[in-house]
Amino acid sequence: MVRSAASVAIEVSNTLGGILAGLGHAVLATAALAEGDVAAAQEATDVVPRYLSARYKPMMAELMAQVALARADVTAARVWADDAVNVMRGCHLMLALTTRVRVAIAQGERERAERDAHDALEIATGSHAHLGLPDIFECLAVLACKAGSCRQAARLFGAAHSVRQRMGVVRFKVWDAGYEASVAAVRDAVGEQEFDSAWAECAALSTEEAIAYAQRGRGERKRPTSGWASLTPTERDVVRLVSEGLGNKDIATRLFVSPRTVQTHLTHVYTKLGLTSRVQLAQEAARHA
Repeated sequence: MVRSAASVAIEVSNTLGGILAGLGHAVLATAALAEGDVAAAQEATDVVPRYLSARYKPMMAELMAQVALARADVTAARVWADDAVNVMRGCHLMLALTTRVRVAIAQGERERAERDAHDALEIATGSHAHLGLPDIFECLAVLACKAGSCRQAARLFGAAHSVRQRMGVVRFKVWDAGYEASVAAVRDAVGEQEFDSAWAECAALSTEEAIAYAQRGRGERKRPTSGWASLTPTERDVVRLVSEGLGNKDIATRLFVSPRTVQTHLTHVYTKLGLTSRVQLAQEAARHA
């Protein structure tokens, strides 16, 4: 049966209306998290599934993970965080990874948390998404403290505070209690004077210097220098989009970076994999799909 133009228009209108309503509640939930109102965030996200079809629900996975974690439902938070990491790309993947770091910390999975935190840091650096750096630095500080490197933790907290001040990035209030408890634990562990000294050391660094310091903390768990496992999350995004037949300009648009940055990533990928063409790269990607 041929559908009338009117019926198609009504369906499109209903779909768009549902998406806009769902996004509206997502904005309310985000604002509630920023204000520290977990109950309001939960209320807002409870109704999101009513408006979004299965196709669009993954868009909300990272937010749903944050809300679940804020209300201490770690199991649900992990499911949503995993979903978010699986579907997000670019700077959105950075946010999803950062949320999964928080979940992994809550679950006591330090190695998973460290891996995700450094992956998020690589994406933030590669896509110049520096607004996400303070949260990543603070997560790395918590992990450093749990590993017994409390002076390093104090430095990372100092770096996070400095970047927040320079960029005007405010932490969501829902995470404030955990942050304050972690800072107090580090201060108690190293002593007031040493804490202030270590904090000041990284607070004085530029953003680029702070990134370099945080990256050095990966230590012996860093990636191999060649092969598929050596690719960063951003490089894998580029490979995936090359495999889809996109040119550098279109890839840049999808990842919110410049075409020149895409070419830089491709050059690194070719070197790591020992390849010389996009055709070879697509074939290699298919092998690892």
